[in-house]
Amino acid sequence: MSVDQLRKLFEINQYAFQVNVADVSDDESLLQPPGGANCLNWVAGHVVATRNAILSLLGEEPIWDAPSADTYKRGSAPIVDGSRARPFHSIVEDFGRSQERIRSGLARLKDEDLASPRGDETLGENLHVLHFHESYHIGQTALLRRLAGKPGAIR
Repeated sequence: MSVDQLRKLFEINQYAFQVNVADVSDDESLLQPPGGANCLNWVAGHVVATRNAILSLLGEEPIWDAPSADTYKRGSAPIVDGSRARPFHSIVEDFGRSQERIRSGLARLKDEDLASPRGDETLGENLHVLHFHESYHIGQTALLRRLAGKPGAIR
């Protein structure tokens, strides 16, 4: 995979995220799907929180500090009301800010940088796994948009 391909993949995710969360209110973002799944507020916040790992790999500043991300970490308690939730519009804005930082970080990379070791994997492998993780959750935003009574955004 090349840096340009990664850039395009993150741009596709940005598009899908933005259209899926468009015109969703704070209250709508807190609607609970059946079966114990997480609400849109949690899923969107989880995407932003885990983007900190991507930003770290790219040498960029995190979007949220650790305490701010705790509510949205894997395994955290579901958000069942707005008491622990960040305002949805601020999550959407923070996603946009994280996208700019991802663009900046990727712009500094060369294809050969992707082969550099990062733990047991390469930088490219780490970024690819994190992109897949993000894509999985952004796909959930489409279903959660429908739960809020909104029409599908990607046709």
